[in-house]
Amino acid sequence: QLQLVESGGGLVQPGGSLRLSCAASGFTLDYYALGWFRQAPGKEREGVSCIDSSGGSTNYADSVKGRFTISRDSAKNTVYLQMNSLKPEDTAVYYCAARLARARVTTCSPSFFGSWGQGTQVTVSS
Repeated sequence: QLQLVESGGGLVQPGGSLRLSCAASGFTLDYYALGWFRQAPGKEREGVSCIDSSGGSTNYADSVKGRFTISRDSAKNTVYLQMNSLKPEDTAVYYCAARLARARVTTCSPSFFGSWGQGTQVTVSS
C-alpha cells in the first residue's frame, strides 16, 4: 500500500527555519515526481515546490523562492523541504504528494498529483 508520511512541522518564530520530511512506504520514490503543497485556513491548496523523478527539474512558488529548498534522497526514500526565513504567511498545513512520472515534470499543480500524505502543521508566530 502506497503511503506518504510527513513530519517536521511545528511552531517557529518569524525568521526561523524548519525542515519537513516526507517518507514513502510501500513503493520506491525513484520514478515519481514529488511535491510539497500547503493549505491555509479558508484558502485553496497551493503548490510550494516540486521536483521531478531525476531531481534535475525543480520549481518553486514565487512566494518561497530563495527561502525554501526541495530535495530528495533515494537511499532514504524521502523528500525534504528546507524552509528558511519563515514568515507568518507561511503558516499552513503542508502536504507532500507523488505521481508516477519518469519523464521530466515542470508542473506543480495539485491536480497533477494523485498520492497524498496526511499533512503536517507549520505555524510561524512570535
